Amino acid sequence: MQAARTAAPQLRSAARWYSAEAEGQKKADEGAEKKEGEADDGVAALKKQLEAKDAEAREWKDKCLRTVADFRNLQERTARDVKQAKDFAIQKFAKDLVESVDNFDRALSVVPKEKLKSEEKSEHLNDLVNLYEGLKMTENILLQTLKKHGLERIDPDGEVFNPNEHEATFMAPMPDKEHNTVFHIQQKGFKLNGRVLRPAQVGVVKNK
Repeated sequence: MQAARTAAPQLRSAARWYSAEAEGQKKADEGAEKKEGEADDGVAALKKQLEAKDAEAREWKDKCLRTVADFRNLQERTARDVKQAKDFAIQKFAKDLVESVDNFDRALSVVPKEKLKSEEKSEHLNDLVNLYEGLKMTENILLQTLKKHGLERIDPDGEVFNPNEHEATFMAPMPDKEHNTVFHIQQKGFKLNGRVLRPAQVGVVKNK
């Protein structure tokens, strides 16, 4: 009995110690849980901020890409406009040159061919031949120069009629010539850089 009374205080002391330890552990656990919760909240907040920054970065990237695309479209559009302006200016200039070449052709065509081949060598005839040859030489030099810059004359005499380059102003039966060929040149045509600037106006054989 005495031993039981002696042991009782020790048991109560041990119980208080275990109780205090349990309470301390509980508080420690609660503190750890609180810190863990705060850490989770911090991670969630950082994740949310990161997602917001990521969305903002994507938005800016899209804006930059659209700006680059718009700039490239502007460059292409400007280049096309400049090219069209140049082409228009070149075509207008080429048409003016074509009229000058036509004048050479008209001047040469009025000289009778029989006069050029005549055996008569009078002073006036020699002057005419020299003038003709001078004009012809000048015309050839002009045509060669124009050809270097993409302007080429269409002279389809004897060729098969090509509707892409020739304009048939009339047709006529010609038994001694092949059907659908050009037998008369009313006006010679011109091409600029491979494209028809002015079709040749021609007479075409129609035997069928």
